[in-house]
Amino acid sequence: MIYTSFISYSISKFASLVLRDYFYLSDIYADNILELRSPKLINYTEIKSFNSSSGLPNINNVVNDTISPKQNKFEKKYKSSYSQDIVEIKKNKNKLSKKNRKTSNDALPGEIFIESQDELFNQDSLGLSLVKTNKLSKIKKKDKNKSGYFGNNQQVTNPLNTKNFVDQTDFVNNNNIVIDLPLSVQELSNKLNIPEAEIITYLFLQKGMSITINEVIDISTAKEVALSYNFNILKKEVTYQPNLVNNTYISDTSYVSRRAPIITVLGHVDHGKTTLLDSILKTNFVQKEYGGITQSISGYEIDYNYNSNVYKLVFLDTPGHKAFKSMRIRGAKVTDIALLVVAADDGLKPQTIEAIKYIIEMNLSYIVVINKIDKQEKNITRIKEDLANYKVISEDWGGDVIFIEISALTGQNIDFLLSKICLLSDTQDLFSNPNQLACGFILESYLNRQQGSVANILIQNGTLNLGDVIVSSNIYGKVKSIMDTDGNKLHSSSASSIVQILGFSVIPQAGKFFEVVQSEKEAKKYCLNHIDNDNYSLKLLNNRVNISTNSNVKQFKLIIKADTQGSLEAITNLFAQIPQTKVQIYVISANFNIISNTDIELALATGSSIITFNLNINAQMINLIKKNNIVCHNFNVIYDLLDYVKSCMLNLIEPEYDRNFIGRAIVQTVFNMNKGSVAGCIVNEGKLKKMCYIHVHRNNLLVYEGLLISLKRLKDDVEEVLSINECGLMCDYSFWEKLDVINAYELVQKSKSL
Repeated sequence: MIYTSFISYSISKFASLVLRDYFYLSDIYADNILELRSPKLINYTEIKSFNSSSGLPNINNVVNDTISPKQNKFEKKYKSSYSQDIVEIKKNKNKLSKKNRKTSNDALPGEIFIESQDELFNQDSLGLSLVKTNKLSKIKKKDKNKSGYFGNNQQVTNPLNTKNFVDQTDFVNNNNIVIDLPLSVQELSNKLNIPEAEIITYLFLQKGMSITINEVIDISTAKEVALSYNFNILKKEVTYQPNLVNNTYISDTSYVSRRAPIITVLGHVDHGKTTLLDSILKTNFVQKEYGGITQSISGYEIDYNYNSNVYKLVFLDTPGHKAFKSMRIRGAKVTDIALLVVAADDGLKPQTIEAIKYIIEMNLSYIVVINKIDKQEKNITRIKEDLANYKVISEDWGGDVIFIEISALTGQNIDFLLSKICLLSDTQDLFSNPNQLACGFILESYLNRQQGSVANILIQNGTLNLGDVIVSSNIYGKVKSIMDTDGNKLHSSSASSIVQILGFSVIPQAGKFFEVVQSEKEAKKYCLNHIDNDNYSLKLLNNRVNISTNSNVKQFKLIIKADTQGSLEAITNLFAQIPQTKVQIYVISANFNIISNTDIELALATGSSIITFNLNINAQMINLIKKNNIVCHNFNVIYDLLDYVKSCMLNLIEPEYDRNFIGRAIVQTVFNMNKGSVAGCIVNEGKLKKMCYIHVHRNNLLVYEGLLISLKRLKDDVEEVLSINECGLMCDYSFWEKLDVINAYELVQKSKSL
């Protein structure tokens, strides 16, 4: 039951009307209203019958709303007339309730207040909009973790207007974006602040691409989508930050001690980086490397006497081939001193410039080492001029960069270089706390069948002991073995040491940070806060879609086996740089360790080729491969592997030809024979050749094109007929007519390209 009350201001004019427990106030008493303190609007119903022109409300409607169960007999008696009234009342009631919700925000002072125990709202709720749609709430739930469809500072004036707002790019404050990698539709949606459905619709209608939200599109397609929404595509400017453990991370400075410097050797391939280390370490690593190039990141330690002090120097050798960019970045991030090696006879090359970029952006201390000064073709002045263009100016030219000219082959100036390294390390604050738990960087990782997961790590601070719980990214383990670069087993290892450890439950990701924690419970908690991004580049490679993907693009299916994670990373990154508009590389499986029976079965089931890198294949697997006619190749040099993959992709491309005009003939008569029709022609320009490509024109319309199968001069088969001679020719065409024009072309195969 609803109780409605109105309080009058004037006692002299007070009047009340009581009708079946309902109280109404006539509109003649609305002139003086008692001022209410802290009024609350519970609900508002607009009743037009309170106007003076309308008089009192229809009491019958109110009564009918509250009929007691005892009146059911009366209702049944007059069911025919009463039921219609009930239907009308219900309709009116529904309309009123809907109207109440729409107008509850805009109640006026002279309007009615209705008190109900079912709906109680506080005063603060008066300012809230009750207009909501289920569709908008779903969108908000879906994108609660996203930045939204609009820029961070952009406000939507009308949230209900969801029909056209996705098509407007003016809502995005910043229209400058960087697209430098293939990315999924969802990732592109987040980057552009445009709904995924909008992008999928655009690609389907404009490009004929039918894709899903999780499929990856290539860079060119993503840029086309961005440009269609008026975005500006910018070139990526990557800023690299060093990963050194700073002194601020040393918890107790009372126990700090000086640590050895980490020296990373950077430079272009074949500029003498490994030869330089051979000369320093008195070793012969160059002869042991396949192809004479470094294809992994390696660490070495030496003790050097300088000014009656023994300096421990830790060297990192990085590969110079373009495929190993990740390894070079890894080395640059952990280094204290960089050695930029430049060949005196070769000058600055792409990887030299790349190394300069890392050095400048990370603000590294460095020495420019000009190698191969024993060569006759050396041009040191040109090298200094080229380096000056990158703001690398030597001390003798007025700069502050140390330049040292050496010959790694003959050992010239090697001691001078080492002394400069010692002096430069003395100027740096290189400290560590041996009492802290160890932390550092994973340089490389791989799987050993006898030992399990192996990781080559660089300890940057603290001390690593046997039995320590070590954690990296989302994996952890207990250290079971520590081995130095000479193969000696250790019980512990201090800062600025490169060691090989066993103990991770699975193979850790190279390039990730590691640290030692107090317990396995803490390690598990650490892992929960980290996401596994392994094989992300492989997923991008396999799932990317381009405009031509919907056509019959051939796939080159591969199973890749590599020796280490760094090698596998370099191979997949190298494959991602190969154009794949005509043939797409599809990597069925990629992991490290030797070929197994599972790989053989997978290759048979998918029709894939197997390529291995720096691995030995046992005799049993070789026999299985031969027995099942599986294509399998082993490579020890990465550019040989790249050349092979490109060659296989080119073989899958259908040949294309250029047509060179060689002659023209006119049909004079037609002979019908059992084998087909023969066109008797006269060659009036150039020549006709057997197996040339011909176009037959009639009334300037092309009626046939194909190969000329047979060519005769008189009764003899000939290879060619020159101009102003008659001949007979035959091809897969029988509808010759007199005066048909035959244009002859020589097909020249185009060089295939990806």
